[in-house]
Amino acid sequence: MKLIVRPSKALKGCVTVPGDKSISHRTLILGAMAEGETIARNWLNAGVTERMVDCIRALGIEVKVDPTGPGRATLTVHGRGLYGFTSPSRPLFCGGSATTMRLLMGLLATQPFTATLDGHEGLRRRPMERIAQPLRQMGAVVNTTDGHAPITITGGRLAALDYQLPVASAQLQTSLLLAALGAEGQMRLRQPGPARDHTLRMLQGMGAEINEVDGVITFNPERFTLKPLNFTISGDMSAAAFLLVAGLIVPESKVEIEGVNTNYTRTGLLEVLQKMGGQIVTSTEHLEAGEPMANISVSTSELHGTEVGGEVVVRMIDEFPIFVVAALQACGKTLVCEATELRAKESDRIQVVVEEFGKLGANIVAHPDGFEIDGPQLLTGTTVQSRRDHRLAMSLAVAGLVARGETIVEDAEELQESFPGFVETLQTLGAEVEWAG
Repeated sequence: MKLIVRPSKALKGCVTVPGDKSISHRTLILGAMAEGETIARNWLNAGVTERMVDCIRALGIEVKVDPTGPGRATLTVHGRGLYGFTSPSRPLFCGGSATTMRLLMGLLATQPFTATLDGHEGLRRRPMERIAQPLRQMGAVVNTTDGHAPITITGGRLAALDYQLPVASAQLQTSLLLAALGAEGQMRLRQPGPARDHTLRMLQGMGAEINEVDGVITFNPERFTLKPLNFTISGDMSAAAFLLVAGLIVPESKVEIEGVNTNYTRTGLLEVLQKMGGQIVTSTEHLEAGEPMANISVSTSELHGTEVGGEVVVRMIDEFPIFVVAALQACGKTLVCEATELRAKESDRIQVVVEEFGKLGANIVAHPDGFEIDGPQLLTGTTVQSRRDHRLAMSLAVAGLVARGETIVEDAEELQESFPGFVETLQTLGAEVEWAG
């Protein structure tokens, strides 16, 4: 499907976004490993999480998804404990979701059977040895295809590790913590920098004896069983990011997004936009199941260029495509460095950003570990491609709101993978955007 976007003015209103993708994934897999019924409201009901549902069901767990709105559902998981899974009758298909594959690697490492993980062509290009190597050290048999999917795992009783993570990666951290649930001894993970801590918070809420001090996670999995949860998932900051940038750059706009996850490990983009001069205010801050959440208000602002590097890169790694849109409208030079991980996402996000935004007239200079932009730059509408990257599709759509003329985003249905209702939410705010066949 195509998305047609025209220049817009005065985005106004109060909206919500679907549940946090990272928390939605973890709720499903940890709920399956718990003993009893886990219930999660505002669970992200989208392509990326549907694959996890399919895989967990294929492992013998009863999962119920009751839709409550675009991209939202109440999730019920009937957990059967760590060893309540059954051997799947076919390969577990993860679609394009690297989170699904990498987290399931940790779960399958604990199980006394053999299973295969696979996905579509894009996922088969994603690196998996970073997860496979420490799982082998714990005692699992993990066979990759030249470091990629398909992956075959034979699990069993594992041995805990004292392990230095090579990078600050929430997916690696979570996979190893899941594997630790079936390991003997104390697990100690040493992180080189901040990574999303949703798994730690959720495990603590389920009764785990797990702590993090100065980047070192210690975990004693033999001392407890996981208790089920009943809670509401906060809105996804990565989804809110598109609305935040739109509110900053579209003239005469004032937008409020309710109930967004404001965990420190997720607010890198928020902080960078404020540093650039963005008028962004948080309010009604509170905790939900150990996760901070708040309402976020944003108004049209005069942005100026900035430099982005170091630990903040990890805390905004998924938001760089939409950050490009803000940088293109900012006055002065924006430099991004130490972001090599962008080249190993759904696409090489540095290369495709340069190419697709270049079609709109943007001049973005690529570097091996980032890029630089001199702004503001005048964009001109044309036909662009999503490259099967949901975040790129939505970022190009937001750029179209301030480009001259009409912008057409082809294969835009990819955005449904992570933010069903994106187009309708923009329309509610007054944006000139619509689907076309």
